[in-house]
Amino acid sequence: MKKLIFKNLLKDITSFFLLSIISISVIVWVIQAVNYLDFVSEDGHSFRIYFLYTILSLPKIIGRVLPFMFFLSLFYILLKYEENNELVIFWLNGIKKISFINVILKFSLFFLIIQIFFSSFLIPLSQDLARSFIRTSNIDSFSALIKEKKFIDTVSDLTIYVDEKNEDQILKNIILKDEINKNESQFIYAQEGKIISNENSKYLLLYDGKIINKDSKGTSIFNFETSQFNLSKFTTKTTTYPKVQEIGTILLLKCIMTYEKAIRGKYGNYYIDNIDKLFRENTGERFLVCKESSIAAIKEEVFRRLFLPLYLPIIALFVSTLVLFSKDRFDYKRFKGKIFISVFILIILSEISTRYIGKEFFMSIIFLFFPIFLFCLSYLIIYKKTRKFDTR
Repeated sequence: MKKLIFKNLLKDITSFFLLSIISISVIVWVIQAVNYLDFVSEDGHSFRIYFLYTILSLPKIIGRVLPFMFFLSLFYILLKYEENNELVIFWLNGIKKISFINVILKFSLFFLIIQIFFSSFLIPLSQDLARSFIRTSNIDSFSALIKEKKFIDTVSDLTIYVDEKNEDQILKNIILKDEINKNESQFIYAQEGKIISNENSKYLLLYDGKIINKDSKGTSIFNFETSQFNLSKFTTKTTTYPKVQEIGTILLLKCIMTYEKAIRGKYGNYYIDNIDKLFRENTGERFLVCKESSIAAIKEEVFRRLFLPLYLPIIALFVSTLVLFSKDRFDYKRFKGKIFISVFILIILSEISTRYIGKEFFMSIIFLFFPIFLFCLSYLIIYKKTRKFDTR
């Protein structure tokens, strides 16, 4: 009987959690998707790239709202059980309140594991994939990319300027600068042009202009009546190196350990100023920049991934104290409000604390051990209170 009523309780919490997190995530995703329309209108990407990019942002959205949705689900279900007198069933079956709280705490560990999985593995992977889609994709819609009387340099190695673009997509007074390599570039001017796109190619058909080639040998100028400029080879100008949020957790931890060993002199004085070189020699990593100026951001990201989920059991502990008092108590509404505000402030403080990790050693230690200390202290206080209730 005890297992059955706990099973129904956890089922209700999980069902409400899934419903709420899916609803909120979809709402946030739609709002972000509207902002990402810039990839189509300004960067010239196709709808397929736009769709893939927005879909890959979902894990990040879910990971960010998960703690608050877990809190709301637990808070709502326990209040519902109290209002419907369903908690009485637990007490009539001989279940002590501390045992009830312990079950909720064990259940919160499941969400803690999910949060760590999202923040440490799924989110970095999805963010890296999203950037790679943008980085490696060709421009699909140059017509949408080109704006009148504006220099467009969002395309890698290419600058485009047009004086006029009519409804038929005819371009007037076109200027192109193609950076072929470090020592060679090409300037093109044309009085008129039009973008031609088909399955096999994509090019700019130019009329009445001149081509200026510059290289190490000098400058050459050619006039033309008609010329084609290949557009298929160009991609979006994006950041070559991924952000810290897109790097795997294990690699970030290796960077931190390399840095700590270097400043302690384990590798000799030479590597104190060459930590990034040492890191690349040990790991073979090409993209992550591991140096003193970036170590604070790396520590902050690791803390966010591995330590912020530790607040979930604390949230569960705080909310589960709702079972200590009955709805018939005169100050029960005030007590509910205090619990809600306390947990809400706790979630905000946990987010703020990430900004101080890695900046000052003393503050880092405090924020690292604070969730563990808070959990132990809170559990001890609640345990003593539940003994009074259970012995009545």
